[in-house]
Amino acid sequence: MTIAIAKTTPNTKSRVTVADYLTYFDGSDTKYELVDGELVAMSLGTGKHGGITKFLARDLDGEIERTGLPWIALQGLVGVRCPRGIGLDTVRIPDVVVMQRNDWQALQEREAVIDFDLALLLVIEVISPSTKNIDYRAKRTEYAARDIPEYWIIDPLEAKVSVLINSDGWYDVTEFYGDELIISPTFPELQLTPNKILQ
Repeated sequence: MTIAIAKTTPNTKSRVTVADYLTYFDGSDTKYELVDGELVAMSLGTGKHGGITKFLARDLDGEIERTGLPWIALQGLVGVRCPRGIGLDTVRIPDVVVMQRNDWQALQEREAVIDFDLALLLVIEVISPSTKNIDYRAKRTEYAARDIPEYWIIDPLEAKVSVLINSDGWYDVTEFYGDELIISPTFPELQLTPNKILQ
């Protein structure tokens, strides 16, 4: 099904609902996030960006398998509905998510968007110059409001990994550099450093 989104003038904006977003198709391969009722095209990441997200999804899946946890790590495949401002018409597509395997199975026959009835364990965003402010500020607020317990920001620009832990609706952040072992409550036995991720 194709939803026609009206062109807007500077003085008028046509809002897109989550229901519209889930059925939207413009005939292109462009991937969109929904931000406060507006479609925002996602640019294609660099090869390095793609390599980092692939490495993380594979490494976390390996740790999940090693520990026998009923989870799955997914690379750019899942939308996450988030509160933003006074509205609920925001859907982000994180670079990597870790979620319950049963919840992933429940999405097989419908749009792969995590609504407010499903929980996420971890979301990861990889910084690029065009998304730096969004990942550090807007998504930090949205993911905290969504009660996602852990959020990683991988920053190749500053060669660091920030691990944000949700505490009463706010994120406390710890930054890791070089060969420092990343400390993750979700993956307490993980043997991973920023250098391994960013190589």
